[in-house]
Amino acid sequence: MDGAGVGVAVAEREGVTLQELKKKMAEFSRERDWDQFHSPRNLLLALVGEVGELSEIFQWKGEVPRGLPYWKEEEKQHLGEELSDVLLYLVRLSDVCGIDLGKAALRKLELNAIKYQAELCKGSSKKYTQLNAEDNAILCCSDHGVSGTKNSSCEQ
Repeated sequence: MDGAGVGVAVAEREGVTLQELKKKMAEFSRERDWDQFHSPRNLLLALVGEVGELSEIFQWKGEVPRGLPYWKEEEKQHLGEELSDVLLYLVRLSDVCGIDLGKAALRKLELNAIKYQAELCKGSSKKYTQLNAEDNAILCCSDHGVSGTKNSSCEQ
């Protein structure tokens, strides 16, 4: 697998799956005999390093509008490379740990939907532990068909 051929094949495609990335990362590592270095700890530390590099891109820029309209093309390309480094290490780490990252992410979204119910947190940046307890009680009671007051069957 030579670098030029891979770049062309990927550039012509619309999307890629986590499974494809996992397979390519495992192959990449095997071809270089790097599996011996890819312990969960080492991969995590490499991931943290890449997140640091990603952070440096935004350091001192203040808030940046969506789409990065004022960024040069080279800056966007560099950002894409650093985002890719983070993603690839994350995919590799999940593989080495035996975690199905796609399933784990979907499960986490489901858990977050429970923690951050739209009726309670819409338009708010509060953490779920800071959402108004009264709002929780009212929502809980409305789920039980009781309007406006806390139902004794509600669990907080």
